[in-house]
Amino acid sequence: MEKYINEAFVGNKNVLATLTNKGELQRLYFPERSMKQHIDFSHVGVKINDSNLIYLHNDINNVYKQYYDLNTNILNTEITNTYFELKILQTDFVPIKENVLVRRYTLINENTIDLDVKFLIHQGVSSDKNNFVSCKEIDNGMIQYSHDFMVSTFSKEHKIISSQIHGSKNNIYSGEIWDKDYIGMSTDSSISYEIGKILPGEKKNIDILILVESQPEKMSDLETEIERVRKIDFKTEYTKTKNYWRKYLKDHDKIKLKEPQNTIEEKIIDIYYRSILLFPLLVNEETGGIIASAEIDEDFTKCGRYAYCWPRDAVFITEAMDILNMKAEVEKFYKKFCKQTQSKNGMWEQRFFSDMKLAPCWGYQVDETASVVYGVYSHYEYTKDDKFLKETLPMCEKAIDFLKRYIKDILENTQKYKPSYDLWEMCEGIHFYSLASIYSAFDIMAKIYHILGKNVSDFENNRLKDEKISKSLSEMEKLQLEIKKYINDNMYDEEKKTYVRNSVDKKMDISLLGGVVPFKVFTPKEKKILNTIERINLSLRTYTGGFQRFEGDHYMNGNPWPIANMWMCLYYLENGERIKAKQCLEFVIKSSSKLNYLGEQVDNETLKTNWVIALGWSHAMFICVLKKMLEE
Repeated sequence: MEKYINEAFVGNKNVLATLTNKGELQRLYFPERSMKQHIDFSHVGVKINDSNLIYLHNDINNVYKQYYDLNTNILNTEITNTYFELKILQTDFVPIKENVLVRRYTLINENTIDLDVKFLIHQGVSSDKNNFVSCKEIDNGMIQYSHDFMVSTFSKEHKIISSQIHGSKNNIYSGEIWDKDYIGMSTDSSISYEIGKILPGEKKNIDILILVESQPEKMSDLETEIERVRKIDFKTEYTKTKNYWRKYLKDHDKIKLKEPQNTIEEKIIDIYYRSILLFPLLVNEETGGIIASAEIDEDFTKCGRYAYCWPRDAVFITEAMDILNMKAEVEKFYKKFCKQTQSKNGMWEQRFFSDMKLAPCWGYQVDETASVVYGVYSHYEYTKDDKFLKETLPMCEKAIDFLKRYIKDILENTQKYKPSYDLWEMCEGIHFYSLASIYSAFDIMAKIYHILGKNVSDFENNRLKDEKISKSLSEMEKLQLEIKKYINDNMYDEEKKTYVRNSVDKKMDISLLGGVVPFKVFTPKEKKILNTIERINLSLRTYTGGFQRFEGDHYMNGNPWPIANMWMCLYYLENGERIKAKQCLEFVIKSSSKLNYLGEQVDNETLKTNWVIALGWSHAMFICVLKKMLEE
């Protein structure tokens, strides 16, 4: 069964787990966000009296309620089985300093009769021919392992009463499992625990721990580690985790929203807080890489996957992180991740694993290279750290040299460079947004030179360097004029009286706003821009108030994108149209998920979050909009 939608997230710097709105564990990443995802499926159920297995996350008689502990990444899922009147509170969290997912279950008998309960776990671990998974039973659980990793699922205090390594999928529904083997070659296995008789009004607990780590060199080390984890006081760890996230939120609450006066303002604060708590779950703390979102489609059935770092997406996210005073994470992205992923010719490829290795690509997007230069200066505007600019200068210069060559190739039509994809990765050619990003990169490079030449003594006294910079400044200034002329000559439709996204399909595209926000090629009140905004409203705005990306967008049914609405919001704020800006933002707020996540898209019929939930770019734009609104 495909598992496309992640709806909840818990984790720490090494572990990321995703769950459904019914509390089913879908994915478990370790040791970083792009690779590896270890869980194929994890089904948890109870056998009550003489019943068959009742899956906690898929039963017609179950009623669900899900919420986070206030201002934390600790998730609670209340599951009430109305037939047996058994209520189960499932609490999922990852301790800050342990590579273990803690799943605490409190079972409460709300019936008038005794309930005799067994607790079962049927779990499959991702496997392939080159890294096949096997399973080993232990007293209190099972170890599912391959050559380089192990997933150990066990109880803190309960011993298993039965297990099945081979073929448990054939009989697990009965709630009766048994196998003579304690070890075997199977990618999915089952274990069972005796909870015992629960009297009316009584509650009982079981803690399930899922420890994920590289397989140690010694077998004894594996067993020692499991015993060490079993001895941890997870009540204390729960409190530590809760306190950590609340302090993290307090430390990064830099926008300081006013007390809410209505439900919309309450939702704004909820999304704002959830954004702060989401960003650290997307960041590789070691490298600074930032994934777009947790994965949704490992088999490439509907998309090219999402758990990678696109430099452009990450630049948008780092701007939001700067607003939230996440300086260390932003600096690591530019000073480590970007430096080590830059190609020798100065460009950045489409995307990377968060550990800085090249990820699967199908082309390049030249705006990603320009965006990194933009992002470097954007970070400087928050820190005013000349040393940071100096450390990233060689990287930016290499990028600028590549962009100069790219623009000259277009102007001279020498076709030395392969066509670039647009930012939506669907259309090859020369694009308005890409040219605007390069125009901005040249402008920013001039600012960087001015700052360093003015404030860094050893820089201004280097005559040869100064001559090279003067030549580069002159060249960039001329190319900026040529870019603007090229846009007006080739991407202004005289019939529509508007700009279009390229000279081939001449479609309206929300990314046309990039010419104003953030790249400032044009001012918001120019006649051609105003005409373009009017045309965007006519062609991309749906009857619900949501904006599509571009005309004829069919990806996942061509729904509105929160990014598009917030981009319009930023334009309207730039143009002084605050009422229209608020209308754009309200669409995003009203269509956020129950747990206050923003998705990639919004279903235009149900107005519910659709497709990728907790998209980093969406949350980043939301933070940027809030900051801009408070500045107005």
